[in-house]
Amino acid sequence: MKVLVTGATGIVGGWLVKALVDRGDSVACLVRDEVPRSIFHALGLDRRVATVRGALEDADTVMRAFNEYEVEVVYHLGAQAIVGVGNRHPVSTFEANIKGSWNVLEAARQHKPLRKLVYATSDKAYGDLPTLPYTEDMPLRGSHPYDVSKSCADLLGQCYLATYKLPVAIVRCGNIYGGGDLNFNRIIPGTIRSVLEGQRPVVRSDGTPLRDYLHVQDAVSAYLVLGASPATGAFNFGTERPTSVIDLVRLILVLMKSKLRPEVRNEASNEIAQQWLSSKKARETLGWKPELDLKRGLVETIAWYRKHFK
Repeated sequence: MKVLVTGATGIVGGWLVKALVDRGDSVACLVRDEVPRSIFHALGLDRRVATVRGALEDADTVMRAFNEYEVEVVYHLGAQAIVGVGNRHPVSTFEANIKGSWNVLEAARQHKPLRKLVYATSDKAYGDLPTLPYTEDMPLRGSHPYDVSKSCADLLGQCYLATYKLPVAIVRCGNIYGGGDLNFNRIIPGTIRSVLEGQRPVVRSDGTPLRDYLHVQDAVSAYLVLGASPATGAFNFGTERPTSVIDLVRLILVLMKSKLRPEVRNEASNEIAQQWLSSKKARETLGWKPELDLKRGLVETIAWYRKHFK
């Protein structure tokens, strides 16, 4: 297949590109910034794909990537992906996540060879709903900048599916973790790095927020199965086993045989207290299920970071 990937230098994008080129697809990647330590560069994937330089916010660049490489399947993962950055810089977050998404959708609408657009949003698109777990038929009610950007991007994808019959499949994942995540303000890589450096891991919240943590290889398998399926519409992907932040940190400490104690700061704001997903639709429609439970996924992740920091 001729494939275009946005967000290739992110954790999911990097591992997805590896899976695509390993199976023999012809891959082009839209890349804005060089991220030398990313999986995309560390594994030499930049030498195995065609690279289009530019930003999602530039409609002409996005259209050129579609047309020049005659892509058949697009995996749109490019985004500003950090909640805290969204709170501090809402406008740039909206431009990347909302404008960038409508540029991809509009290019896809005009691109006749397109067979499938697999389109990342997030569990954060649901906002803070009273009923758990979240299912695909629930409303999207983001309240804070990052969450709102994902709600809007998701609705745009649904709009182009409903209005233009564009073959859009929307991916809503839980919190993704695994080797290659260099955003150390996230709880899992940040905790692992702190322990490796002999420092107490920091918990910005009070430790009680519940989240569903999905290993990156299970996220990649979700993208691949959707890319190969005729299914369209929104799909949740998660483990359906939520874990509190403090229990997650304690598990990492146990697995790393560390006697350090977490520093609970209770200073986080604009974050959802409890959030996890039902993956029933993905199981029944796509035959997808996660292969790695949290403990096994963390063992593999810790091993990756030990090697990385050496």
